[in-house]
Amino acid sequence: MRNGAVHVSITCDGDLVPARAEGRALADQLGFSRTEATLIATAISEIARNIVVHVGKGEVTLQPRYEERRYGLTVVAEDSGRGIRDIESALLDGVASHRGLGLGLPGARRLMDEFEIESAPGQGTTVRMTKWRVRDELERMREARRRREGSA
Repeated sequence: MRNGAVHVSITCDGDLVPARAEGRALADQLGFSRTEATLIATAISEIARNIVVHVGKGEVTLQPRYEERRYGLTVVAEDSGRGIRDIESALLDGVASHRGLGLGLPGARRLMDEFEIESAPGQGTTVRMTKWRVRDELERMREARRRREGSA
């Protein structure tokens, strides 16, 4: 783990399992519910699978996000493949360039709160997506008390 980030190399289908597991573990540490952790793991699986199918190798980086009123998990999937020619089409439901029952990019986008994709022919693709959870008042008060007690 570097600066709180977790990096997972993606080179084959077997790499989807540790990527999902790392995503679930980090989601748990950030206080996401089991359901939200499952959504995050599913989105990770979808974008990692795209790397395996379309490029063969890449990396998924999981980065915790800490803000006063919310915590989040940002997932960045990067590859140096041939890129996506038509991003708009790639984000449409039912448009897939390979056979399978996966949700693909449109599904990953639906599962997360923020989603952006950058791609250029011959320069690879970067997908960045974030899931947020609101920190309630009680949680923030407990944290403030722990900080006060720790500095006393």
